[in-house]
Amino acid sequence: MPFQLQPNIGDKMKMRPIFIFLLLALVFSCSEDGPPGPTGESQLPDPPKEEPPEVAIISDEDLMELTQKETFKYFWNYAEPNSGCARERFHPDNPTYDISTVTTGGTGFGLMAILVGIERNYISREQAVTRLQKMLNFLENADRFHGAWPHWLDGSTGKVKPFSAMDNGGDLVETAFVAQGLITVKEYFKEGSPAEKELATKADALWKGVEWDWYTQDENVLYWHWSPNHNFAINLQLKGYNETLIAYILAAASPDYSIMKEVYTNGWASNGGIKSNKTTYNYPLLVKHPGSETYGGPLFFSHYSFLGLDPIGLKDAYVDYGEVSINHASINYRYAVENPKQFIGYGPDCWGLSASYSRNSDGSLGYSAHSPANDVGVISPTAAISSIPYTPTESLKAMHYFYQHKDKLLGPAGFYDAFSPQYNFWVAEAYLAIDQGPQIIMIENYRTGLLWKLFMQNKEVKAGLTKLGFTYGN
Repeated sequence: MPFQLQPNIGDKMKMRPIFIFLLLALVFSCSEDGPPGPTGESQLPDPPKEEPPEVAIISDEDLMELTQKETFKYFWNYAEPNSGCARERFHPDNPTYDISTVTTGGTGFGLMAILVGIERNYISREQAVTRLQKMLNFLENADRFHGAWPHWLDGSTGKVKPFSAMDNGGDLVETAFVAQGLITVKEYFKEGSPAEKELATKADALWKGVEWDWYTQDENVLYWHWSPNHNFAINLQLKGYNETLIAYILAAASPDYSIMKEVYTNGWASNGGIKSNKTTYNYPLLVKHPGSETYGGPLFFSHYSFLGLDPIGLKDAYVDYGEVSINHASINYRYAVENPKQFIGYGPDCWGLSASYSRNSDGSLGYSAHSPANDVGVISPTAAISSIPYTPTESLKAMHYFYQHKDKLLGPAGFYDAFSPQYNFWVAEAYLAIDQGPQIIMIENYRTGLLWKLFMQNKEVKAGLTKLGFTYGN
């Protein structure tokens, strides 16, 4: 029987029904970058002023602990039943909806979240080992394509679930997120009991089985997808700046399927073309964000690769990734404070634009990669919360705001995925694995550096960073 955390207000909240229209593929904005104009829905009447119920003040430490503990439930209490892996989504008003869809990238985040659960005494070490054995056995026997896992798997069978028409094979970026988690599991348990050492050995073997070099097509760049039916037809190259840096680091770190430095230089860094000379709010962006070269893209760009890979002090021949991440989050914060579209609620304690569920124009549930260049008045709590190592003061202000509105925002697995004060405090009462995972992980990295320490101490990771010419460490 799965371990259950002690119930609290997050579990007792009454669920309110929502109309669900899902956009399954991640959609990046094609907006022209530049000073945002006024909202296109300025004729709507102002929503009624509604003061939240009075909520007791909570300390920063207690708030971080509460957020981690509640978010942990996504990966423990609400995991896919057969595999123990992370479900793509969880809708509390319809808990069996899409229950068998496992997200591989989110599962990588879940592996790391379970390590936090041990350290925070949410679960015992023995409970964690049992669950992790189940997850790794599933990953070992699931469909793989030249070692890479697909974006989605059927949790009941381990078979690929197509993410889109031609995306029914290996997804190198989702695989990199899995591998990032596997490496932290290996490092955490490698000196443990016989069962723990066996778990560590399996985690190590799984990530080392990825044929990273296959995904170059013998060119100096990595490709995102390969399909047994469509080959490399999607033809999407991994070029920064975005969430894909971790794929290059692990491809270089691989002992059996490694890439040459030229693949990184030409691919991720575009032979120096990744650099930007833009400065916004007195913060240099340092790197070019596709579609948002003035204000920066969705904040997940500076989260997903850096859950294990520590960006603070991490430098290649082009930029300092700690500065990139801090400036990216700071610009996102300052944009909300300036609030050029005059959305209700935006300000120093209510900010954060990233990919998440979103509000469609008819009020139904949608999905969007929110950023200053694609701002529709919807705040994604994961954006500010997961930026806490970069903007601790600003992120904690936002977390206190979310907590003060916990009657609307705090559900059974942490803060809900998105909300909008502009539209009468509309809330997306739903969750996505890739939004919940970074919250618990990055709060832990801020508090103790746990996942950063584990990943960065791995000998293959160190060798890969050296191979690519990185320097790192504070």
